[in-house]
Amino acid sequence: MKYKLAIFDLDGTILDTLADLTDSTNYALRENGFAEHTIEQVRYFVGNGIRKLMERALPEGTDKAVIDRVHETFTAHYKVHCADKTKPYPGITELLCALRDVGVKTAVVSNKADYGVQTLCQDYFPGLFDFAVGEREGIRRKPCPDSVNEVLEKLKVMRADVVYIGDSDVDVETAKNAGLPCISVTWGFRDRAFLQEHGAVKFVDSPGGLFAEICGNN
Repeated sequence: MKYKLAIFDLDGTILDTLADLTDSTNYALRENGFAEHTIEQVRYFVGNGIRKLMERALPEGTDKAVIDRVHETFTAHYKVHCADKTKPYPGITELLCALRDVGVKTAVVSNKADYGVQTLCQDYFPGLFDFAVGEREGIRRKPCPDSVNEVLEKLKVMRADVVYIGDSDVDVETAKNAGLPCISVTWGFRDRAFLQEHGAVKFVDSPGGLFAEICGNN
C-alpha cells in the first residue's frame, strides 16, 4: 500500500456544495441590501472559509460591522440549507468504501465551518471517515497545517504514509506546508490550468484514478 491515510478536502473534492453555498451567499447579500452573484462568481470566492467568502462577495472596502452582519445571516441560512442541493461527486462514495476495504484510513480537513463539515460527513458519508475537522475558533485555517497535523496526531499515522487530496490552490499550499504530497482532482472548483499555475503537479481525473494513486496501483 502506497499510503496508509488519505486526507480529503471537502468542498469541490468529495462534495459538490457550490449550489448551496451560492444560494446562502445570495440570501445573505439580498437580506442585507447587496447585489447577488452568479454561481460561477461564487466558485472563485470559496476556499478560504466563510468569512473570506463574505469579504469577497461584498464590495471592496465594506465596513467590518457590515461583514459581520452578512456573515451571521449566511451562517443562520446555511445551517438549515447546507444540504438542499449538495451531493457527492460521482464515484466518491464507492472510492471511500474501497479505500476502507483495503485498510486505508480516511479523514477530512476543510475550511468549511466545523458544524457544516460534521453535518455533511454524517449525512453523506456515515462511517466512512476516521476523523473530520472544519474551521473552528482558535485554529488557523488552511493553508496553515494545523488541522492536518491534528489529524496525524489523532490517527497516529506517520507523515511519510499520508497523502492530501484537494481541488484548489489552497489545498496545494496546505499539503506543502504540512510536508505532504498533494493529489489535485480535476472535477472540483478550480481547473487544471489554474492549479498548475499554483504549483499542482499530480492530477487525477476520476475517483478510480485517485484510488490507483493512493494504493500505488498506477
